[in-house]
Amino acid sequence: MDKPRIEKVDATQVVALQKIGKQTFFETFADSNTTEDMEKYLTNSFAKSKLIKELNNPNSSFYLAKLNSRIVGYLKVNWSDAQTETQEPGAFEIERIYVLNKFHGKKIGQLLFKKALNIAESKSSNYLWLGVWEKNSKAIRFYEKNGFKVFDKHSFIVGNDKQTDILMKLQIC
Repeated sequence: MDKPRIEKVDATQVVALQKIGKQTFFETFADSNTTEDMEKYLTNSFAKSKLIKELNNPNSSFYLAKLNSRIVGYLKVNWSDAQTETQEPGAFEIERIYVLNKFHGKKIGQLLFKKALNIAESKSSNYLWLGVWEKNSKAIRFYEKNGFKVFDKHSFIVGNDKQTDILMKLQIC
């Protein structure tokens, strides 16, 4: 098996990004949400027009994780005014790290995290931060294992369901 590769996404890959985004979110959260809430979230959050706008934002980047030329996960990072919430100066957001369930345990998430960390360091960021659903214990353990600490909470809407995300941060300088 080849080694996983991380590639920056451009606007020509919006359909592939849309597909992996919808698939990984569905795999991760469908069992915990209603069909209606999932459909509404997937339709709105992964609309081509929304993804193209995000891809064209100079303060955001998407990356695909590929294994043997198959897309198995992705990363979205934000800095400056592209962050989903205002943070202290020097903040760098990991908005999404998702890996297909079939590829969990193969270090793909760790590779995507290291990519985010490298980008944050290259931008002289002080810390990484992210939101993770309070019921996603597997993801929380992943971030804790990588040194993240809880610092707050916020609401995250899936369809019409208001959920709570734990906000976590990792100091990097």
